[in-house]
Amino acid sequence: MLTLGGIAFDDAAALLRRYGLALQRVADGDPIPGSYWGDSEAGIIGTTVYARGDTPVHSLLHEACHLIVLPPERRACVHTDATDSVAEEDAVCVLQALLGDALPGVGRDRVLADMDAWGYTFRLGSARAYVERDADAAWAWLRAHGLVDDQRRLVPPAA
Repeated sequence: MLTLGGIAFDDAAALLRRYGLALQRVADGDPIPGSYWGDSEAGIIGTTVYARGDTPVHSLLHEACHLIVLPPERRACVHTDATDSVAEEDAVCVLQALLGDALPGVGRDRVLADMDAWGYTFRLGSARAYVERDADAAWAWLRAHGLVDDQRRLVPPAA
């Protein structure tokens, strides 16, 4: 499992900044604020994503994506659990893979493999199969919200 300690922190922080988010490093061994799953899993509070060196990159991206898909006025209210919307959750699963391609040293393939290793479950048996063959509604949701284009490419955030 690729962790934040295995990539450049500054690259991850810069990616999140493009979306109006902050990445806050948590000291090794300290509890991660706003972590839904606990242990080494990333946390979210407001517009900040919290992670330690042992936080899986896919977890950091997943939680960041929960904030990215929300309008700015809803982000401020988030603490630990961003949504109970199945449509948003599905969109987040696709978006985190796309952001893997935008993060040096990571890539979509690694994110999808680590999602499987972590224990995500999908009808077709893998995160890759979901994204490529079973996520039409999630792709449509992302497109409707201006996060991907008609060719399913990530649309960079407005400057």
